[in-house]
Amino acid sequence: MQPSAPMTDAYRPDSVDSPLPWPQLILFALQHVLVMAAAPITSVFLVSKALDLSADLTVNLISATFLMCGLGSILQSLGTARMGAKLPFVMVPGGAPIVMFLGIAQQRDLQTACGAVILTSLFYFLILPIFSRLLRFFPKVVIGTLLLLVSINLLKVYGGIIVGKPGSADFASLTHIGLALATIGFTLLFARLFKRTLGQLAVLLGLVAGTVLAALMGLTDFSAVTQGPAFSLPRFLPFGMPTFDLAATVPLLVFSVISMAEATGQTMAVAEMVGSKDSALTLVPRTIRGDAVMSLAGGFFGTSMIITSGENIGLVRATQVRSRYVTAMAGLMLAIVALIAPLGRLANAIPASVVSATAIIIFAVIGTIGIDILRKVDLQQRSNMYVLAGALTMGLLPILVPGFYSQFPKGLQPILGNGLAMGCITAVVLNLIFNGSSPAETPASHAAKA
Repeated sequence: MQPSAPMTDAYRPDSVDSPLPWPQLILFALQHVLVMAAAPITSVFLVSKALDLSADLTVNLISATFLMCGLGSILQSLGTARMGAKLPFVMVPGGAPIVMFLGIAQQRDLQTACGAVILTSLFYFLILPIFSRLLRFFPKVVIGTLLLLVSINLLKVYGGIIVGKPGSADFASLTHIGLALATIGFTLLFARLFKRTLGQLAVLLGLVAGTVLAALMGLTDFSAVTQGPAFSLPRFLPFGMPTFDLAATVPLLVFSVISMAEATGQTMAVAEMVGSKDSALTLVPRTIRGDAVMSLAGGFFGTSMIITSGENIGLVRATQVRSRYVTAMAGLMLAIVALIAPLGRLANAIPASVVSATAIIIFAVIGTIGIDILRKVDLQQRSNMYVLAGALTMGLLPILVPGFYSQFPKGLQPILGNGLAMGCITAVVLNLIFNGSSPAETPASHAAKA
């Protein structure tokens, strides 16, 4: 990686294998870090507040989560022969696994929750050879539908963070909503006005502008940044030895299959955008193995599942910066943040409305990618039209109507209540019923065309 070379063909941000000059590398990496920094922090605080953990333990878990995300991002970006996709990926704690992790901890204890993460990570390796044979059942109509549902689901999640909890004193606060809308407006304005590098940094500039506006409005508090220890080393087995309970692990085991389907969609979408020459049968297992090994490591440090983030797709498309060295540098930054406590506290001081608004822009872009993939599907054919309509129906109902399946057996609710799972399963099944399995429509052949 050369720090000061001119911008020749070897230093193109739109090439997946291009190293970049240091100034661009650092700025683009910082953009990734700031966009996704909310996920590790909010996931830990969700668990910490629900379980009434001590402040020291909370800081330690934030450090551990940032470290796992950083090392995982480096692994997925640089990769090995069989692990890591060698694509511009950043890893984060999954939203659904956090909720399941918390549920296990509340019903049993934290040792059992960590044991469930470890068992689920091992289950990834066990089921991967079977799942790899099922990749032919994920044609463009399935991948496009999945990305669209991912976008809608995450827009709802981060929109909920902006408006707050119903019934609370500041629910739907005009101040928080106004700040979020201003951040979105800044991002779009910078994307319209700026070209080249500054245009590619529109997301980062929008986040900075939103933070400055929040500071002017008196909505930020950076006093805690200089308080507390300067360094924070993650603690191995912070809750003691894990307890392995297969029955308690079932929700996460079910999620692991859903996660593999999400990883398939994300991997193929990113692979197409960066022009990867590898097939789905090569890339997807590498991504899933990377998810598995980092989740396994996280289980021993008290975190939930660490998985590839949908943010990658939106940010790569929005910035057109495809270099995997950018996300590798972002991973290094996350690892540094994990060890230097004031940096983590600084990231935590950015208002939730600003971070969530930035995330909304990125996840909305994911929806446009899903639409673009679906545009390549012949929806004039009745079969494809009904596959998409059925998948959107079954996928959107749990997302838009919470509790839709609340009266169904509890054992089925982890799947029925997950819009991504229902949409993906429905798309696969309906595609088989209406179209069968056409080799020309497999992700592998689609990647080869790309």
